[in-house]
Amino acid sequence: MLKIIKDLSPAFGVVTALIFGLGFIAANNEPLLTALKAHFSLNWTQALLIQIIGLVANGIVAIPAAILLGRIGSSKTIIIALCFMLIACLSLQISFVTHNYIFILCALFIMASGLSTLQVASNPLIAVLGHEDFSHFRLTLAQTFNSLGVVIGVHFGTKLLLSPELLKPNIIGDIIQSDKILNAVSKGYMVIGILVALLIIMIICNARQIDVASKVLKQDNPQNIFSTLKEKWAVFGAIAIGLYVGAEVSIASVMINFLGQSEILGLSTQSAGSMLAYIYWGGALIGRFLGSAILTRVRAPLLLIVCGISAAILCLIVILKTGPLAGYAALGVGLFNSIMFPIIFTMTLRRTNSPQPAISGLLCLAISGGALLALGVGRIADIANLNLAFIVPMIAYLFIFAFAMIGNKVKPTRLAK
Repeated sequence: MLKIIKDLSPAFGVVTALIFGLGFIAANNEPLLTALKAHFSLNWTQALLIQIIGLVANGIVAIPAAILLGRIGSSKTIIIALCFMLIACLSLQISFVTHNYIFILCALFIMASGLSTLQVASNPLIAVLGHEDFSHFRLTLAQTFNSLGVVIGVHFGTKLLLSPELLKPNIIGDIIQSDKILNAVSKGYMVIGILVALLIIMIICNARQIDVASKVLKQDNPQNIFSTLKEKWAVFGAIAIGLYVGAEVSIASVMINFLGQSEILGLSTQSAGSMLAYIYWGGALIGRFLGSAILTRVRAPLLLIVCGISAAILCLIVILKTGPLAGYAALGVGLFNSIMFPIIFTMTLRRTNSPQPAISGLLCLAISGGALLALGVGRIADIANLNLAFIVPMIAYLFIFAFAMIGNKVKPTRLAK
């Protein structure tokens, strides 16, 4: 354990702080979705466009981001991504004034493009900031702080956007404070804009340190990402990443309304938002802390096997049951989501031989496939109910379980450095 801790470089701390900020910013989508669903009277398919547009952005931006990473290095790529996010925050302020949902989605697309570029740049960066054998541990530890940012971000968004004063219906069921919802959202994204500006300053101040530590990424030839499709583990990992992200995002997006149903827990939107923050995302935070420790003693594929089948079982309980059992089963999925992204990512990197920026770009490109899961959840929720919609993430977790089972039998091919 001491050997692993000594392997952590100062640059790791800087990038981990960045990943914390990334989690805080991205987490505001769930309370934002609930608030805008109320303001614009959206159905589930329309509301989930907030998440779908972000996943689609990954598909469009991942390839250019990977090429950019290979050509100009980590720090410059990260700074460009943060600048896109700052532009998005300013664009949202204009969109909220116009009260136009399409304009808001366009601004969120710009935000998601920046977040996607950060994913492409930061994940392989964490993987190379130390010995190859400890990459599972480093990425899981960094994602732990991402989860901490998510918990704080959801709490921030819930308190600001989902207060009873804003979402209190009148006698005919209309939201009487509808105009104030966008004002609250505007304030929230002003705070996020300030956070992004601070992250830009932090990266600029530590750019040299980051680039020295990650020079291997810039040296890699930024080949066509689609050439990595010749490696079956690149394809397998890409599908697993897309399914994981789609499942996690879909569940989080419907959670507040799901817990608010009288046949589940009957909570207010603010109370349900707090449970989303502290139990669902808090479970992911705790799981990543525990996962970081467990990975010092247990092989990564074995841990992914346990988490994949456990998440699938919890989804099955939600489909078949109602009441508190279904509510807490849905919330419990967060604990088992915790280690999926870092383990799938590093398992794929270590079982492929293409340049790491190309593999990272492919995996982030695959995240866009999660949009199909979100769309499927939205359609089933509109046609049937939210309980039955959990069949979509359940299938995704069964695939991840299969990915882990097969990966447990395949030895890494990328040489340790």
